[in-house]
Amino acid sequence: MTDQTEPFRAGRYIKQLEGYSAFIPQPLPPSPPVRMDGEIMRLLSDADRALGRLDGVTTVLPNPDLFVAMYVKQEAVFSSQIEGTQSTLEDVLEYEAGSGKEHRPKDVAEVVNYVGAMNMGLEKLKQLPLSLRLIREIHRELLQGVRGGERTPGEFRRSQNWIGPANCTLADAAYVPPPPNQMKEGLNNLEKFLHDRSSLPVLIHCALAHAQFETIHPFLDGNGRMGRLLITFLLCERQILNRPLLYLSYYLKAYRAEYYDRLMAIRNRGDWEGWLKFFLRGVYEVSQASTDTARAILRLRETHRQTITEKLSNSINGLRLLDRMFEVPLITIRAAGEYIKVSYVTASSVIQNMEELGILKEITGQKRNKVFRYEPYLKLFSNQAISLPRAENQMDTVSS
Repeated sequence: MTDQTEPFRAGRYIKQLEGYSAFIPQPLPPSPPVRMDGEIMRLLSDADRALGRLDGVTTVLPNPDLFVAMYVKQEAVFSSQIEGTQSTLEDVLEYEAGSGKEHRPKDVAEVVNYVGAMNMGLEKLKQLPLSLRLIREIHRELLQGVRGGERTPGEFRRSQNWIGPANCTLADAAYVPPPPNQMKEGLNNLEKFLHDRSSLPVLIHCALAHAQFETIHPFLDGNGRMGRLLITFLLCERQILNRPLLYLSYYLKAYRAEYYDRLMAIRNRGDWEGWLKFFLRGVYEVSQASTDTARAILRLRETHRQTITEKLSNSINGLRLLDRMFEVPLITIRAAGEYIKVSYVTASSVIQNMEELGILKEITGQKRNKVFRYEPYLKLFSNQAISLPRAENQMDTVSS
């Protein structure tokens, strides 16, 4: 953290008539401006280069969209876990494969919504700039039919919210965002900042925008997930990434306590620089890991394509199914047959051959309704995950 503190640099706490104090943020960019010291410059340079290498990987992938689907799902899982969901990547894949497992966490739908919200937002950004209107539309998709769905999804709040331990009140909350009237002014200022394409380096711009969104906390629920989606949308809108291959949420989950502390240090001490260093370090680490995973995916694909070509009599169907498994790594025989347009018997034969080659693995142990997993591929993603702290005192949010 920086030694200098400027408590009113990011805004100030104003006591309300009801007796509690709410934080009223200053417009972005910060004033005085961000101190681009040697450490920030080095971290920015490292993060830019690492992000460029990650984006460059997509140019050599045979079908980038097949691989991106898994990155998006992984980001959705980690971002939702920060907010307390129990769903894992495996749960989401089982849901998509229709395995019908009864023990699957109920909140898997939240992760599926996150994937849908990201895909919808990226599609709309091809025609529209990132705006408050688009943020509301994406938020509606994010909360549709899941926890928080009764809390006016797609609408900015008209009442006061707060953050703190479970069952706390406004009086003892850890943080109280701006009341609705000041919130609207803060959002208008944020929208102007989102459209500013020339004042700051893109990664600095993204970091400031994310922190400001979390400070304003404009929705009754889903603010954390929406704020992390904002990072991806900004990087793709500014064409720093052609596809959403960066899933920063696994870094933020691994260092969740520091993540919250850094955001609070902005509000309490005006420490934008400490947050920027934390953010840039995360972009660098995740970009490096994601690039390694993408390269490993390429090697795995070539190895398994060669194996199928040499060992399977009907290699064309095997190769087509293999490409499908990079997008949907859990599959049933019926779904496989529908995709490669063959009979159930032929699909069963192809899958059995791929299972014998060690490419696929049956995971139900049942004689009927079997589900097969592309085990070596999924291991690449589990190996990439950061080792999470075993014990961390986390803040439960009243408004996530």
